[in-house]
Amino acid sequence: MSNKLVIIPTYNERENIHAMVRKVLSLPANFHLLVVDDSSPDGTGQIVKELQKEFPQTLFLLERLDKDGLGKAYIAGFKWAFDKNYEFVFEIDCDFSHNPDDLMKLAHACEMDNFDVAVGSRYVTGVNVVNWPMKRVMLSYFASMYVRFITGLQISDSTAGFVCYKTKVLKTINIDKIRFKGYAFQIEMKFKAWKYGFKITEVPIIFTDRTLGTSKMSKGIVWEALIGVISLKINSWFQKYPKN
Repeated sequence: MSNKLVIIPTYNERENIHAMVRKVLSLPANFHLLVVDDSSPDGTGQIVKELQKEFPQTLFLLERLDKDGLGKAYIAGFKWAFDKNYEFVFEIDCDFSHNPDDLMKLAHACEMDNFDVAVGSRYVTGVNVVNWPMKRVMLSYFASMYVRFITGLQISDSTAGFVCYKTKVLKTINIDKIRFKGYAFQIEMKFKAWKYGFKITEVPIIFTDRTLGTSKMSKGIVWEALIGVISLKINSWFQKYPKN
């Protein structure tokens, strides 16, 4: 039985899912993998079911009826991890923008170096982004600067979606009260972990834009993040965060 679960949320990722599953499950850290699929019309879930015949003990599928945001998909995965008693839970995109090999770095940071949260960071050692248009790079980089300015959260890449959490962090921050979906979901998770006093580190990675499939980014997700950061800060004034 592994104590490490990688969660991959999917929607129309048939071009990437086969290679991603094989790569993650080939890593030497004995990861288990949970795919949370939002009823992809392109058959992503069916591909995972076929792969489960090859990886019956390490590959799992959670199918959801509705596509209602990245945050909700991850929260469903977190609850699944609680039920199975995993100690470390990882977030990673399916499109290979995050290098699966870097899961080993995140695992080491939490398991060996005893951090509670490890963030795969594009910006902790400069701007390490490949194949993104400059407009997208600037949006992402200055979004994290904006978050630091408004909230005080000292993380260079607060919108990062490549993260390892100890399960105790997820249980403490009360994931049922996480409100946001896209960029803002990632910010809210890190902000609350920080407010509760958990130890957070940033692990430098190189982020490479997807070459297959379609980006799920939208103007609504960006707008949610801009407004959501302000509401996070205001709401924190009226909430107590017992330190861990």
